[in-house]
Amino acid sequence: MTEQRDYRSTVFLPKTDFPMKAGLPQKEPGILARWQADDIYRQTRAARAGREKFILHDGPPYANGDMHIGHALNHILKDMVVRTQTLLGKDAPYVPGWDCHGLPIEWKVEEEYRKQKKNKDEVPPEEFRAECRAYAARWVDVQREQLKRLGINGDWDNPYLTMDFQAEATIVAELMKFATSGQLYRGAKPVMWSPVEKTALAEAEVEYEDIVSTQIDVAFEITESPIPELVGAHAVIWTTTPWTIPVNQAIAYGPEVDYHHYRAHDGRRFLVAVDLLEQFFARTGLGPQAEGLTEEVALAEYALGTYRGSDLAGTIARHPMHALGGFFAKPRPLLAGDFVTTDSGTGLVHMAPDHGEDDFDLCKAHGIEPVFAVEGDGKYRADWLWLGGEGSVINPKFNAPDGPICTALREAGALLAASADYRHSYPHSWRSKAKVIFRCTPQWFVPMDRHGVLEHEDTPPEARWENEGGSQEPSPSLRQLAMEAIAQTRFVPEKGRNRIGSMVEGRPDWVLSRQRAWGVPITLFVHRESGQYLADPEVNARIVAAVRESGVDAWSDARAQEYLGNAYRAEDYERVTDILDVWFDSGSTHAFVLESGRWPDVQWPADLYLEGSDQHRGWFQSSLLESCATRGRAPYNTVLTHGFTMDAKGLKMSKSLGNTVNPLKVMEQYGADIIRLWALSVDYTEDHRIGDEILKGVADQYRKIRNTFRYLLGALDGFGPDERIGVDAMPELERYVLALLGRLDGRLRQAVGDYDFNTYVREISDFCNEDLSAFFFDIRKDCLYCDAPADPRRRAYRTVLDVLFQALVRYAAPVLVFTAEEVWQSRYPAGESVHLLEWPDLAAHAAEVDEAKWQALRALREKVTEAIEPLRRDKVIGSSLAAEVSVPGTAPEADLAELFITATVTRGQGDVVSVSPTTYHKCGRCWRHLPEVAEDGALCDRCDEVVGAMETPA
Repeated sequence: MTEQRDYRSTVFLPKTDFPMKAGLPQKEPGILARWQADDIYRQTRAARAGREKFILHDGPPYANGDMHIGHALNHILKDMVVRTQTLLGKDAPYVPGWDCHGLPIEWKVEEEYRKQKKNKDEVPPEEFRAECRAYAARWVDVQREQLKRLGINGDWDNPYLTMDFQAEATIVAELMKFATSGQLYRGAKPVMWSPVEKTALAEAEVEYEDIVSTQIDVAFEITESPIPELVGAHAVIWTTTPWTIPVNQAIAYGPEVDYHHYRAHDGRRFLVAVDLLEQFFARTGLGPQAEGLTEEVALAEYALGTYRGSDLAGTIARHPMHALGGFFAKPRPLLAGDFVTTDSGTGLVHMAPDHGEDDFDLCKAHGIEPVFAVEGDGKYRADWLWLGGEGSVINPKFNAPDGPICTALREAGALLAASADYRHSYPHSWRSKAKVIFRCTPQWFVPMDRHGVLEHEDTPPEARWENEGGSQEPSPSLRQLAMEAIAQTRFVPEKGRNRIGSMVEGRPDWVLSRQRAWGVPITLFVHRESGQYLADPEVNARIVAAVRESGVDAWSDARAQEYLGNAYRAEDYERVTDILDVWFDSGSTHAFVLESGRWPDVQWPADLYLEGSDQHRGWFQSSLLESCATRGRAPYNTVLTHGFTMDAKGLKMSKSLGNTVNPLKVMEQYGADIIRLWALSVDYTEDHRIGDEILKGVADQYRKIRNTFRYLLGALDGFGPDERIGVDAMPELERYVLALLGRLDGRLRQAVGDYDFNTYVREISDFCNEDLSAFFFDIRKDCLYCDAPADPRRRAYRTVLDVLFQALVRYAAPVLVFTAEEVWQSRYPAGESVHLLEWPDLAAHAAEVDEAKWQALRALREKVTEAIEPLRRDKVIGSSLAAEVSVPGTAPEADLAELFITATVTRGQGDVVSVSPTTYHKCGRCWRHLPEVAEDGALCDRCDEVVGAMETPA
């Protein structure tokens, strides 16, 4: 037997310095530093100058803490949008921003005060605002570095901040547009109020939690009625907010509800809805069961009559605490309320216009005004006859069955039942986590349904209404404009349209005012006698200019006359001291970012707003209302919303549960590209999960993609333009892979257009794993390793690998921003950044193949692989190269042994695939079993020719 030679040195193995081990946590900071040194953002702007614009306007997060995982996902999605649009060749600038005013920051500064036992009210407002400004600036810097570490590419040196003087001046200017067009009014309405934070709250600042409250049944004695027999009876109300009883002014009944006049065994008579009698009896013990009477006897002895609610009109009751005199001695009318139902309670609802929307509207319609008994801290005002100076009204002990309210009602003989066992959902401040109340206070509002006020110098023609005759009709209301804008906006996912639409359709007037210190002031002067606010363009211009020069501190009593000028006297006007709802700030960002000229690369309106689904109630809506009121349309063309990030079990993340995932720690362990791959792999349109096992799975997915690039880099070692070969000269397998790449390209373009990043990532991953690694690369490794460098088949393969490389590194760049750069620089160390490249142009590589044929071949290949596996497992053969395969005679024409990586393939009868060991010898270089190999270790004809050429001197 001939001594076998070692031919390993003659095999063309892939060569690359690109490591299999990523080491992302160590490698990424260096890549980021190079981007910053090269100012990759400015390079991108220069490369796309003059191209079609795509504007994603960044919704401002609060500058008050470290980045959290939801924050990371949000910005990765934004970065993916901007990068894919840039890849498509568009000019897609990204100006990041922060919300710097309002309670989130003020609350944090106050927390520091409390730790130092300082009283905020004793600190000069300018000093307090300066501390808020410094606090926000510090967290802007922290968050900026954290977001940059995620690979987010943006104008980080010039972000927008709502506390910049120019921004504050623009917000004031936007407010003045509302004022000059008549879209502001001051009125007293119940608003959600936080007794802890001592300010009104927006709906977006409220979250609902289950609580257990005290429920009480209270008797109001009827003193007058068109139904004489009701005089002396008691109208019974039921409530879960006992603290509102001291502010009661009326009782509502349902006009279509039937009420039962009932005499209890103790002689007292009660009026309760027929449908709620059993519930009432169960709570109070005042039913016939208390005396062991049958229902028939009870009705005969105790039923005094049944009345329609509408019969109660004109009935008057008195407050249980009427003996206190004053406010409590006034009559309490029974009023018809369409909102009264028989779902629970007694069918009679006590009305406190200070503390409920229905209460306020019904009482106001009957001339009953609020009394403002509850102060901002939740205590009754000191001069209130009952419980004056006491509270807080949100304290469970204050409302408890043995608390001061129930005790007084019990002593007055009016408390029929009280139990602290009523479970229900209740609004809380999402900052302090404390319960909020509805509280009537003087506030500034934007009307949702007022007509004829939207036409001013900025109102576009499409925001005006004309009738068929051509005469001018009143302009639509803000609600109508907003609903029309929603209809014209694209929503991703589509369900967002109904979500924001239902909110806008039913929302009350917009409460603009807040009673805090850190924010943009409501820069209005109100005439002390008429109560009308001043809407003078010259005064407004002076105010805006002053704020632009020195910020919100410019709004002060000391400068009042300066702003009013010679035309008005400061002593005739009240300077409003409330600040704006912070949602008005963020709702105005489109004005000072997209229109101010400070960022010349952007334009109005934005193509896209992208935030979490909670922003249908927040930023999406405030931006919509602000823009519709001042510009007649939405400031965006498309709204994209994502769900919330849950833990691995699907639970909401909470520090108290200890199930939060810190993106900063994930980057330390895995790297930013792993977080990016996770964020872009989940179905972000729904709530999604993250956890250790999930991240391990993502890391495994990343390794497979990385190994694809590593193989491409190694296999393309030394590839140059002279080696390229035309598509028409390629084998059918190469043309098939190019066709697959073309279809992938189309699906990725579609995914970008649909903002379907889950599909985008999955398509790339599946293509790398299934079409390339498990199929194309596997089949062609023999060609790469063993064919002569000049062989047309090897040249065709490497040409296709180059096309694949150029395409895949571009496709992957928006997702794996650091890895794609590493891959690109590995091949082109002196080249420009991968992120300056454009979407691959595959026109020159288009290929047509018989798709059905190749689908059939791949299906047959899977069957052959399955049939070979038992022989490999039982060590009958060492690899598929040692197998002889018989396939159905109907198999498509192709070099089947090459495709299946076997010794031979023959066509048999029937549909059965059979496998047996080959009798051919094994080539010592390519390891194929071929008939021309004389003995194991000898060379096949191809290898003999290649080795001979290598050993022959040139």
